[in-house]
Amino acid sequence: MTTTSIPRPGHRRHIEVAGADPHERGVARGARLRDGIPAAIEVYDRLFALGGITPAQVREDAERALDTIGRFRAGARAEIEGIARGSGTEPWRIAALNARTEILARSATVPPGECTTIVRHLVDDSGPRTFGVQTWDWHIELSALWHTLDTRGGRYGYVGLTEHGILGKIGVNSAGLALHFNILGHARDGIGGIPMHVLAAIVLEEAGGVAEAAEIIRGAPLASSGSFALFDGTEAALLDLSPVGVFAMRPEHGTLLRTNHFLTPEPAADEKSWLYQPDSGERYDFVRARLARTQPPATPDELAACLVTGAGEPPVTCVPDLDQPLGQRWASLATVTLEPATRTARVLDGTPADIGTRDWRVLTAG
Repeated sequence: MTTTSIPRPGHRRHIEVAGADPHERGVARGARLRDGIPAAIEVYDRLFALGGITPAQVREDAERALDTIGRFRAGARAEIEGIARGSGTEPWRIAALNARTEILARSATVPPGECTTIVRHLVDDSGPRTFGVQTWDWHIELSALWHTLDTRGGRYGYVGLTEHGILGKIGVNSAGLALHFNILGHARDGIGGIPMHVLAAIVLEEAGGVAEAAEIIRGAPLASSGSFALFDGTEAALLDLSPVGVFAMRPEHGTLLRTNHFLTPEPAADEKSWLYQPDSGERYDFVRARLARTQPPATPDELAACLVTGAGEPPVTCVPDLDQPLGQRWASLATVTLEPATRTARVLDGTPADIGTRDWRVLTAG
């Protein structure tokens, strides 16, 4: 099994912010990313245009999303507006970054990238324990435009990674709740609900465990689709989130596995199957078969090894074809493990195949 690594742009940025006022936390984040946020906006402007989405549509969608965010959680809107102030950017621009998934759902020509997630829920002589791993696969043009994050001052602090200007994505909080995040596609996806990235940040800041996280999510107005793998020290659940509802799955043989298609029948009936298939199904079946024929992974490192693929195998380890144009150059920009018991996220700036050749960045939520 051989793989090819992707070039990396240098030392990954790390942002630490603290304080009870979300607007001031946003100002601090924006100031630290003042040079990187315009670059992220420029890449997304190109992706929006490639998808036939006009600048006027982007602004209208962003402002509508910002209003929805404000009605659901005033603090989240305040933090977005703080990022805008700190980075010297208009608020709708930061809202467009946070709603980039929902805005891109308008497009039929720019399919999303791929991600693969595995969560293990074990019960042994020492009691239950959980841990997870995921690839974050996205456009290679954004390989330098994300950062690791340590944010404190809300109900719970949390650590993990996100893109420049975007509130949250993948992480674990100080209560021991972990969240992995995959994007899905439904025919009714659009603007009008809480953007998935904003909802992930809200869950990490507010939820003390899986049950509380699910309650927050079910109370949120949803107009787009995604999957949250939620796990704490004692339980785990995989959620299909969609405009037609939220649907939960529990571990099968101690494992939750997610690629980029719905796993429950109601949202799957109107899935945008052209977005991810057959790739998502091939990755899912490959990893599931690998897990079935090997000793069950007992550590995060063993779990991460299950995501290494090479030539002739489905691209769980995603390496870009640099001969392809903008919008079609997918890459595993990061590999992330989460451990609720220790409140730890480990982030590798690279693919699962790079494990052992690059150092993990280890983050702990206080």
